[in-house]
Amino acid sequence: MLILNIVIGLVGVAIGAGLALFLYIQNLKKTKSTVSEIVENARKEADAILRESRLEAKDESLRIKQRAEEESRNKMREVREMEKKLVKREFYLERKMEIADKKAEELDRRDAALKKQQSALSQKEAEIQKIVEMQTDRLERIAGMSRKEAQDILMENLLENAKSGIAKKVKEMRDTALAEATREAKKIIVTAIQRSAADHTAETTVSVVNLPNDNMKGRIIGREGRNIRHFESLTGVEIIIDDTPEAVVLSGFDPVRREIARIALEKLVLDGRIHPSRIEEMIKKATIEVDESILHAAEEAIDEVGLAPLPPDLMKTLGKLKYRTSYGQNVLKHSVEVAWLSGLMAAELGLNGEIAKRAGLLHDIGKAIDRNVTGTHALIGADIARKFKENEIVINAIASHHEELEATHPISVIVAAADQISGSRRGARGDTLESYIQRLAKLEEIANNFEGVSKTYAIQAGREVRVIVENEVVNDIEADNLADEIATKIQTDLNYPGQIKVVVVREHRSVSYAK
Repeated sequence: MLILNIVIGLVGVAIGAGLALFLYIQNLKKTKSTVSEIVENARKEADAILRESRLEAKDESLRIKQRAEEESRNKMREVREMEKKLVKREFYLERKMEIADKKAEELDRRDAALKKQQSALSQKEAEIQKIVEMQTDRLERIAGMSRKEAQDILMENLLENAKSGIAKKVKEMRDTALAEATREAKKIIVTAIQRSAADHTAETTVSVVNLPNDNMKGRIIGREGRNIRHFESLTGVEIIIDDTPEAVVLSGFDPVRREIARIALEKLVLDGRIHPSRIEEMIKKATIEVDESILHAAEEAIDEVGLAPLPPDLMKTLGKLKYRTSYGQNVLKHSVEVAWLSGLMAAELGLNGEIAKRAGLLHDIGKAIDRNVTGTHALIGADIARKFKENEIVINAIASHHEELEATHPISVIVAAADQISGSRRGARGDTLESYIQRLAKLEEIANNFEGVSKTYAIQAGREVRVIVENEVVNDIEADNLADEIATKIQTDLNYPGQIKVVVVREHRSVSYAK
């Protein structure tokens, strides 16, 4: 029994040991499988990390490459811009050097020509001196007297002539002083009637433009004065900017140009955009408005006197009289007044009142263009009327109303009388403004007679003449000489107070369009 229990125990131990061994083997296999699975997962995870690292490295390298290419392109662009600037600067430098070389060559040529002329003059002077000495010796032999004796006789004759000339000069000075005193007395009377002719002149030669604020003055002047210079060169009217709050003054003796400048400047101030191209645009619009105003003024004058319409071009010329004054009197209003007076007097005498009114209305038509044409306004007006095939009575009335031609019809005498009545009524006229305007017109006329001058403007109340020349005709050196020549001509041909500044402007403008 004991043995059986031992055997059963041993068998149980053997079965337990076998079962434990089996379980160990199974656990070992399972552990090995788990380890293999962990290793495989680790390997896969390592591969995935490696692939991601490679992709990130590739993306980073691409980004670095793109940044490098972009920086390279920017550098290349900057290099090209610098090259363009250098080429442009080199071009301008070459142009300046060419201009300097041309000026130097021109100066050398002039210097050589001057030296040649001086040499020729020296030779001529020597020849003349020699001829004078020969003629003097010959005269002494013919006259039988020495040079000293001839000088004494000549001096006696000169003294006698001088005494006569001095007496004549004294008489002329006395007469001139009397005439001047009479003229000054008339001016004083006219000044009293007009309540200061100086104020009247200032009012009719300036216009005031109101501004929204004083900052607008700086915009009108523009950078380095380019806006105000461009405006003045296009209009011929001076802009006076002083301490007057919120206002500028336009000064110019030509009322049409001044009105165009006033309207253009008001438009620019209202628009707010002030630059050269905008200035040109507004001046064109203002010119159109003034032309329309001129035509409207002519139509009103025709309607007021009850006449049939005139030809369109003659209407435009008549309308310009709205902006003209004669001895301080508005010429268009004066013409309407003369037309009424002429028609009334003609009707009283049993003459044709319509023709008389037409002649009276057109009698001063020449004043609309007499600053641009040589001749008196009466003869110019007669030529205009003849051009538009007006009645011969009207033509004669226009030509003879200042007695430059003989009056051939009673209506001509009536028109002249009506002109005197309209002009001589108390306070109608003052001669200060007329002489002032005539002096400014003469200034422009003198400068316009020189070759190469395209435009001339008298500004600053006649103290400055601005001359615009054609840059193809006049070079820089000739522009300096032209200013001196014009100044000399003004000194010779014109009487004026103070001094007059002559400014010659030579401008080259290049224009291109991007389409």
